Amino acid sequence: MQKLARLSLSQQTSEHLREGFRTGRWGPTLPGIARLAEKLDVSPPTVRTAVKQLENEGLLVPQGPGRNRKITNVKDFQRGLRVGILPHDPPINGSIQTDNLVHEIQHTLEASGHMVFFNKKSQVELHHNVQRMTNQIAKHNADAWIVSAGSSELLKWFANQSAPCMALFGRKGNLSIASTGPDKLPAFLSATRHLVSMGHRRIVFITPEPNRRPNPARVPRAFLNELTAHGIPTGEFNLPDWKETPEGFANLLQELFRSTPPTAMIIDEVPKVIAAMQFLLQRGIKVPEQVSLVSTDHDRLGWCHPGIAHIKWDAAKISTHILRWIRAVEKGKDHRKTIYIPAEFIPGGSIGAAPSKK
Repeated sequence: MQKLARLSLSQQTSEHLREGFRTGRWGPTLPGIARLAEKLDVSPPTVRTAVKQLENEGLLVPQGPGRNRKITNVKDFQRGLRVGILPHDPPINGSIQTDNLVHEIQHTLEASGHMVFFNKKSQVELHHNVQRMTNQIAKHNADAWIVSAGSSELLKWFANQSAPCMALFGRKGNLSIASTGPDKLPAFLSATRHLVSMGHRRIVFITPEPNRRPNPARVPRAFLNELTAHGIPTGEFNLPDWKETPEGFANLLQELFRSTPPTAMIIDEVPKVIAAMQFLLQRGIKVPEQVSLVSTDHDRLGWCHPGIAHIKWDAAKISTHILRWIRAVEKGKDHRKTIYIPAEFIPGGSIGAAPSKK
């Protein structure tokens, strides 16, 4: 029986790099020797030997002193399209922060043979500065982009680029760009009316910056108009400004509950709802006796009993729509449709009557 050949460390390194070419981990150029050695936890001479082997195979091309080697025929290594995701929220403990929906989209695309990667910096980390974001995006060799909760300025830039873009949520407006997400407006108005019917007048909507600036987006604007229609004065209290970090969120809650606290809060995204519940628990503020909570997203695990009031939609339909869009892009079609998924308001145990005035 013939013995299996043992690969040397440099051969293992070259094979690891080849796999990286196939999955699109690197491109269009390879990082330098020192950086690769640090990333792969091997010595620079080992990396140099592996890189030389790939050069001999024609997979890498030197571009002169001080310049990274070019990866040749990158498309030949990829099974499908190279799809970039620009997340809205920053990483937590070094890991990209994505919700269940983004993970579902990622897995759906990868299962269909596409390579998905995340931009290293989120929109929040780049302070929603369009110039800084576009400078980073330009460095990637992506066939298509998915932008999560993008501002109108950012999506306007993407609409004018050659690489197709899908706006997941975000302020698409009248831009000619593909987009999808739940149509939360009818459900959101139902939630607001439900709170008002239970006596709430100090209602706060906590939402990310792109929904507030430079002026309120479609849903928060409808929220303020609905309060006005019920004779409730509106202002910054109802749609507060805040820094999109865990510390900034904690500071916002402290300010809200310092003197005249809200009797109801509508909060974007489940992680922030959980953070708010922890804040209230630490201060002995009861839900829903002292403050009612509504999540604009839903926890698909359903472990809360009674459940938290939330807005519900079929996330699988969004993943399916994005996959169809990617297939159209793959065929060279200019697909810029907007498809909204119906959503509904689900009352839960986190809503109660407004506390009586003392």
